[in-house]
Amino acid sequence: MTAATSASGLADSVFAAYQRIRGSVRLTPVEDLSALGASYGTRVFAKMENLQLTGSFKLRGATNRITQLSAAEKSRGVVTASNGNHGLAVASAAAAMHTMADVFVSSLVAPERAQRIAELGAKVTRAGENPLDAELAARSAAEASGRIYIPPYNDPQVVAGQGTVAVELLEQLPPLDAVFITTGGGGLLSGMGAWIKHSSPRTSVVGCWPFNSRVLYECIRSGAVLDFPEQPTLSDSTVGGVETGSITLALARAVLDRSILVSEEEILAALYWARRERGWLIEGAAAVALAAYLKTASDWAGGTVAVIVCGGNLSDRVLNLL
Repeated sequence: MTAATSASGLADSVFAAYQRIRGSVRLTPVEDLSALGASYGTRVFAKMENLQLTGSFKLRGATNRITQLSAAEKSRGVVTASNGNHGLAVASAAAAMHTMADVFVSSLVAPERAQRIAELGAKVTRAGENPLDAELAARSAAEASGRIYIPPYNDPQVVAGQGTVAVELLEQLPPLDAVFITTGGGGLLSGMGAWIKHSSPRTSVVGCWPFNSRVLYECIRSGAVLDFPEQPTLSDSTVGGVETGSITLALARAVLDRSILVSEEEILAALYWARRERGWLIEGAAAVALAAYLKTASDWAGGTVAVIVCGGNLSDRVLNLL
């Protein structure tokens, strides 16, 4: 593992990314949710990445990666694969930097997300039955055409960009006992965790997974990338396998302090709470972290915790349940 892909070395890249992209992404606000922890004397906050441009934290990693392309690389365009949020981010960042994006999506992508990607000026290419199929097809197309492939999580500069959420968070809030982070491929967990371990080692990094889609969780448990079966989940932004050789396996293992799995019923309850009590329409993935806090609220009595509301791009399927 190189310095750039170790948790300790990644922290420097996260801060460099923060300085590089701060004028291109939104400084997202923090909301006080302490009513959720009142019975335990816990201060609870939410970092509102659902209010980020394009509706999720993914814009940070995409912007950090595309900003560093050479003029020749920009002229050829970029390729990526995505369930939606990363595709939106790459399409938006590419348009802002005057390069073309080709976004590969699987058959699992919500139709409205694919449409939004196309509306941002990107080409949408459909490939495969799941996100990993689309990812492999996108890599192959990029290699054949000489274009840069921008993965959703398996790239140190993408991970560093996602980690800028933590730089902002630790500046916005008092010392934290824990941060709850929804996890799919591990880019957000790895990037945020690297900065938290560097700047606030007392803070627990809590990875949150839907029980029905916990591939990286099982990979971490085994110490190797697994082809672990998934079931349908409301957290559609986190579905999909982990690419062989992904840097996020080692990074996530290095920064993770605790893992919490939540059921579909718990995710739905968190979505209901967010809409009823706060008027928020957040996506299923964002509700995973909230559900994980609610499930373990008594464990953080008297502390101060933050929940990352990672996105607000609801699929019609989830919206129809609310």
